[in-house]
Amino acid sequence: MTISKSARIIATPSVYARENYLYVQETGTLQSIEPHLSKRENLASFLFFIVTKGSGSLFYKKQTYPIHAGDCIFIDCLEEYAHKSSREDPWELSWVHFHGKNAEVFYKNYIEQGNPFLFHPADLSLFLDSLSFLYMTQKEQTPYMELLCHKYITDLITLCFTECGKHKNSTNQSIYEKIRQVAQFIDIHFQENITLDELSKSFYISKFHLAREFKRITGSTPGDYLLGKRISNAKKLLRFTNASVEEIGRSCGIVEAGYFTKVFKKAEGMTPREYRRKW
Repeated sequence: MTISKSARIIATPSVYARENYLYVQETGTLQSIEPHLSKRENLASFLFFIVTKGSGSLFYKKQTYPIHAGDCIFIDCLEEYAHKSSREDPWELSWVHFHGKNAEVFYKNYIEQGNPFLFHPADLSLFLDSLSFLYMTQKEQTPYMELLCHKYITDLITLCFTECGKHKNSTNQSIYEKIRQVAQFIDIHFQENITLDELSKSFYISKFHLAREFKRITGSTPGDYLLGKRISNAKKLLRFTNASVEEIGRSCGIVEAGYFTKVFKKAEGMTPREYRRKW
């Protein structure tokens, strides 16, 4: 007996794609006719799927969750998981299994930022577009297929981040706003001697909490963020002024010339003078 109808493409990425891109393992659509349990674990893959019609259930992280039309699911398939359509309201799905360079890093960052693996966006159209583009690109074997699929998977991951970011609870909104203010302060005062202690006192947040949340939200520690601003400004001055390297270092908040050269080289792979010559 037929239990589902599917349009499925199973892909085999090139060696180059495996080493450099996010790549499709499998993508397609499914229309369930009878309830069917799909169960896996220890699979090196990430699964994103949308319930476009109907309802069912998801078993993940040792719990079972009801899922309905309009829900999006984004999970790590190394974890044990299972999903099943309901008998009363059989579902239809659109999905992609993917993996590749930095896929694990993206997903880890997504979860560490407090984003859910199950969410219900207000507008599904952009998510559905990305899945449709992935499917058609794979089906038509278009030029630059693997590069395009890398882009569409990246678009999909970005949508997950941005959509879930809209629905943080009030506590998370508060800390996001606080970190935005700290980053803005650093943007303006990067030439000054800024310490974590001073930031903690100025913004009424503990040093530990500030350091942890700043790294979680921006991807950088406060110190690295500050240094990045200083290096960016130094590069502008090296290119568009005749100021000496020592003067530029001081104007960016790094008084000791030798230390300025050291941190600049670590960031750019070349000394300030070499950067000026090359650019």
